[in-house]
Amino acid sequence: MRAFNKVNFRLGEFIAEKCIGAIAFTSFIFIFLILFFVFKESIPLVLGQALDDNGMVSLKALFSSEWVPVSNHPRYGLWPLFIGSFKVTAVAMVIAFPIAVLAAIYTATLAPPKLKEIMKPAIEILAGFPSVVIGFFALMILASFFQQTLGLKYRLNAFTGGVALSLAVIPIIYTVVEETLNSLPRTMTEASLALGATRWETSLYVLLPAATQGVFAAFLLGLGRAFGETMIILMATGNSALSTLSIFDSVRTMSAAIGAEMAEVVFGDAHYNILFFIGVCLFIFSFSLNAIAEFFLKQRMMKRFKGGA
Repeated sequence: MRAFNKVNFRLGEFIAEKCIGAIAFTSFIFIFLILFFVFKESIPLVLGQALDDNGMVSLKALFSSEWVPVSNHPRYGLWPLFIGSFKVTAVAMVIAFPIAVLAAIYTATLAPPKLKEIMKPAIEILAGFPSVVIGFFALMILASFFQQTLGLKYRLNAFTGGVALSLAVIPIIYTVVEETLNSLPRTMTEASLALGATRWETSLYVLLPAATQGVFAAFLLGLGRAFGETMIILMATGNSALSTLSIFDSVRTMSAAIGAEMAEVVFGDAHYNILFFIGVCLFIFSFSLNAIAEFFLKQRMMKRFKGGA
């Protein structure tokens, strides 16, 4: 009977292992095919074969300062989109990063156990909020509040979008930093307290510097999330491709341009190819940040505090 149960257990384990492997491999194939399609549709622009009603469109056209893709004389300058993405991302990170780090420090090192059981899930549940819900909140509540309070000219602008976007970034940064702080050896805390430091001093001057790599990895992950967000930006920033540096002007970001215009472009024309090229740029940027954070900084930090080389 024991031998029979043992055989059944090994068979079930084998089947589960193969199923998990097949699912992982299928996911990888789908991701690869999506990336292949995105790169493929941008190749005509790279090769100088993208056409619009006025003839060939080269990569040089992307360095102009105007984004007016639908007109008798379309301009495809990516500079306003890049500035818009930078402004919204900067506002979101300036707000989200210190809040998330301080919240992680408090829950990981200072909060009573019962309070930690409430705070940690409450913050992390923000990650499950649909982007459209946060965007709707920004559109209906935050935009009017900031306009009335600050006397802004534009109701929807980079500042409003950045504040709304910070709500989506906070749980990502918080989770990574909190896990990093919890992975540090308890002997560091005990030694600091034994030398007379308070808990706040221990957290800020001992634990936080020791978790620098993990904190930086969290920053990169949050930055990638903010830079690639679409729905919140579409609903809260005004979608005007302006090249100004003021955070209180309306903006259009790279991801928002894809989301707003892809359904209306002519298949295969220059505008179509340029939107896919923007997608390639977003992918390269986000992939680079996530790769650095996950495969270099985070793994290096874990080895450091677990006795690895």
